[in-house]
Amino acid sequence: MSREIPVSFDQPLARHHKLIGGWVASRDQTARRCTRAEARRRIERVFDKAVLDILRPLELAELRVAVLNSEDMDAPAIAIVCDSMGQLDLGWIETSDAQIGWRAAAYTALARTMGSALPIFGYDDLFEEISMYYWDGEIEDKAARDALVAYHGADPEDLEDTILPSDMNDRRPDWMIAANAAPLRSLPNGLRSALRNLRCSHRALRALPDEKNAWHFDGATLHEYLPDLEECSSLPPLTLVPVEQFAREVDDVARHGMEYGFMDIAGLCPLPDAARVTDWFASLEAGARLLLAAQELIQLDPDTL
Repeated sequence: MSREIPVSFDQPLARHHKLIGGWVASRDQTARRCTRAEARRRIERVFDKAVLDILRPLELAELRVAVLNSEDMDAPAIAIVCDSMGQLDLGWIETSDAQIGWRAAAYTALARTMGSALPIFGYDDLFEEISMYYWDGEIEDKAARDALVAYHGADPEDLEDTILPSDMNDRRPDWMIAANAAPLRSLPNGLRSALRNLRCSHRALRALPDEKNAWHFDGATLHEYLPDLEECSSLPPLTLVPVEQFAREVDDVARHGMEYGFMDIAGLCPLPDAARVTDWFASLEAGARLLLAAQELIQLDPDTL
């Protein structure tokens, strides 16, 4: 992670202490005089506890929060950082003998929702990266062969063992294919309820304005606070792609990230005033509800549905 992210708040009553201190004071009506050092410790303690209370139930990924300053920006910001890496544990969706329609419905729902809170890439992202790398962006076999010959100097008579788009698509397990998802009304009650909970929490998070969403960031603002990230890979550290079937492709696209670091930011939110800290915590809870819903879906026991 970039050295720009401090391990702790580094300056007594710096602007981020004052900002979050205003939020702490709004929650505590028992005002009393204290030294700057005492104030600093209390601000950090109250903030850290509030964050941990929200994130503690999450087991899908290891997340932490860092408060940032930038000389070029007018306000401090809070970043959510993902310290997990690799394939997300998909539980019964990947390993059980449950009906393909059930597993495909669950996997499709995760693929459509989890990117709103976690830095994660799915199969479509992987396919696009591989297509650009090997086939000059082509997605059909004939065009991919032509690209290999024209741009990579491949021998047109020696492409028999070359991986083409159809080869990659054919390796997808049936439960990865959205078209195989069973209709919601045909699913067992427990699975149907879990999917509805996931979709409702996703809609709630997506309804938040970007400037008040702890799980959102834009690239330009991110690099103002964390300029070292410009050297990192743009690839997220987590994936929904089963590595057992796509080890070579995942290794190919992850090579730069393994050397220079992944884009491990889940969100970065500038905070111009103490009221925005309250908004940030509300959105932090909204994202945590989405991840808890995903976690509950993955942890279902298909034998008891």
